[in-house]
Amino acid sequence: MKTITTLAAAFVATLAAAPVLAQDAAPTRSVAVGYADLDLASEAGRRSFDNRLRQAVREVCGSASSADLRGQNRVDDCREVLTADAARQRDIVLAGRQTGIAIAARR
Repeated sequence: MKTITTLAAAFVATLAAAPVLAQDAAPTRSVAVGYADLDLASEAGRRSFDNRLRQAVREVCGSASSADLRGQNRVDDCREVLTADAARQRDIVLAGRQTGIAIAARR
């Protein structure tokens, strides 16, 4: 796990809106998520990293008015897709087989 901490210094993740929301004219939204300051060998470090990823997903996917059911469904779909992709790549990072996560799509 010490190697993961060393590799963390080079890590910046880009989260962007989910492919299910893709539209040709829509801009790509992204948020950088770093973990160089975290000890991923510890439970607390991994928990902090997971919290940062969840916050980035929420920021990228945004929110919709409670009166906009279609918009709420798009936000839910976006969060589901990005959360699953980030979790898959996070597991690879923690296993030491990758030094970064990149998730990108048009929103």
